[in-house]
Amino acid sequence: MSQLVGKAKNFVADKVAHMEKPEADLTWVSVKDVSRSSVLLESDVLITNPYDHDLPVCEISYALFSNNREIVSGKIPDPGSVKANDKTAMKIPAKVPYNVLFTIVKDVGTDWDLDYEMRVGLTVDIPILGNFTIPLSKKGSFKLPLLPF
Repeated sequence: MSQLVGKAKNFVADKVAHMEKPEADLTWVSVKDVSRSSVLLESDVLITNPYDHDLPVCEISYALFSNNREIVSGKIPDPGSVKANDKTAMKIPAKVPYNVLFTIVKDVGTDWDLDYEMRVGLTVDIPILGNFTIPLSKKGSFKLPLLPF
């Protein structure tokens, strides 16, 4: 009997190891809005669901870094689901106060460019496996808008 249970465990483990998993890509980070007190950045995560049923996204965690310093971070609980056998884009807003930007003025410099790294953890609920986190990151730079007056 114990041999049968062992074979069943090995069979299930082998099937799970070769099971398709969802994929995600952090497609872009851009300036969405500017106010007197902050800059609203927005990232787009494109999630591919290989399964024939909707895939619930449990949480999206994010952190924006510049000059190896964390500028802003947060979590978006229960942002929705990815449709079966489809791709779904989810938005990640990150509000950065200007006083935080002033603390990294060496990086921004006179040209008002900001070098950044956006790190995202996308946690999905996969049947049988449970919660599975897909780590994503994107590096780049963008021009910050001038303060409105």
